[in-house]
Amino acid sequence: MEHLYVITGASRGLGAAIAAQLLGPGNTVLGVSRRTDDGLDARAAAAGAICEQWTADLAAPADVAKRLQAWLAAFDTQRFHRVALINNAAMLTRTGHVEDCEDADLVSALRVGLEAPVLLSAALLRATRGWRARKQILNISSGLGRRAMAGQASYCAVKAGLDNFSRALALDEALRENGATVVSLAPGVIDTDMQVQLRGAETAGFPEKAFFVGLKEKGQLSSPQAAAARVIAYLNRGDFGANPVADVRDT
Repeated sequence: MEHLYVITGASRGLGAAIAAQLLGPGNTVLGVSRRTDDGLDARAAAAGAICEQWTADLAAPADVAKRLQAWLAAFDTQRFHRVALINNAAMLTRTGHVEDCEDADLVSALRVGLEAPVLLSAALLRATRGWRARKQILNISSGLGRRAMAGQASYCAVKAGLDNFSRALALDEALRENGATVVSLAPGVIDTDMQVQLRGAETAGFPEKAFFVGLKEKGQLSSPQAAAARVIAYLNRGDFGANPVADVRDT
């Protein structure tokens, strides 16, 4: 049985780790990122998987969504047993008060983190509506979508929006025959470039800096590889979609 996975932000951190672990026999993986990862191509060749990588700026997501819809439409509707979209890409603005952020940075953060997942989800659903495959949409969220934090208002807004988008989309898809199952999943705290950015932020305007420094010092951050394994295990759960807003640590 062949499976198809589309992953955004697949060139580094959690996205790269997810993509690498999905490169198994019979799997086709499409990574969409601002840069490519040569290691994914090598791993795919060794594993007997298909890997395609697009360089794209998800701060301008409309063209990427259009390309994705056309790419998916070219496949045989009976080819895949499963198709999954993993909306992982996100970005932080500078930490501190929202008015201290550049408008262009705020726009990019909102587009990458929320607008792109909405448009890519719509593109995938349009292209695969007649497919026999099991369809899944996995939005990588955060605990900050469920609790506010001073100093990152835009990131909190994006993740809260992603959670409620997932709730509403799940309701829509439940009304369709062979509709997609949808989950907005908090993956836990992971040792990625985002954590480095938070630990290195100026304390003024970011009162929780010490908390993030403490996570690192106490060894409480997951590696991207360990977090990816838990995300994939959640994607493979038989009850995936039963709770559209979830945490990877849910049992």
